Amino acid sequence: MITISESVNAMDERVLRAFPCPLNRRSFLIGSAASVGALGLAGCATTEDMQAAALYGPLPDKKFPIPATDVSKVDPKYYRQTVRYDSKEAPGTIIVDPGNYYVYRIEGDGNATRYGANVGREGFLWSGEAYVGRKAEWPTWTPPKEMIKRQPEAAKYAGGMPGGPDNPLGARTLYLYQNGVYTLYTIYASSAPETIGTNLTSGCTGLLTQDMFHLYDRTPVKTKVIVLPA
Repeated sequence: MITISESVNAMDERVLRAFPCPLNRRSFLIGSAASVGALGLAGCATTEDMQAAALYGPLPDKKFPIPATDVSKVDPKYYRQTVRYDSKEAPGTIIVDPGNYYVYRIEGDGNATRYGANVGREGFLWSGEAYVGRKAEWPTWTPPKEMIKRQPEAAKYAGGMPGGPDNPLGARTLYLYQNGVYTLYTIYASSAPETIGTNLTSGCTGLLTQDMFHLYDRTPVKTKVIVLPA
């Protein structure tokens, strides 16, 4: 059973503080250095740099073009990678490890895809089992009443903030349910790379946008989600 300190939706604290001027996802973070041509010219680039650029480069073909992630703001240990992870859970199961700022997707044969994450701050952490009850591309974000009480500036979005580059939930969101009821927690796309590896949300889990696309495309509705104690 999920233990919830406070049922509120999650979004990066930076974005909350920025209302009514949310983070602009259109800002070009690392520019043409992420392109294959530029990599060919970067003689001093390490293999790790090139791998990161390939994983986190721009996605111009999306409904709202996604800029490259500024990987200089991310500890390399949080880059997406395949790791050994012994688990009895079925392939496809998502395991959130807030204590270490990782999200795992079980791949089978003792392997998992590991993503770096931001997680809930003190007082907003929770643990237990849930499942993906709904998925959304460029979702609408509606601040819950509890958030509006804490941060009145969010009231302007009480009717819902349309999906788009400035929306706190980002390009893709997985909504976590339990017994048919939405828990108010999500796994969502964060456009703030400096937040990966930190505690700053109201309980939800944020992945780099490119990582969220990777997980979202591999996660059907009804997928089991396990959130470990922090």
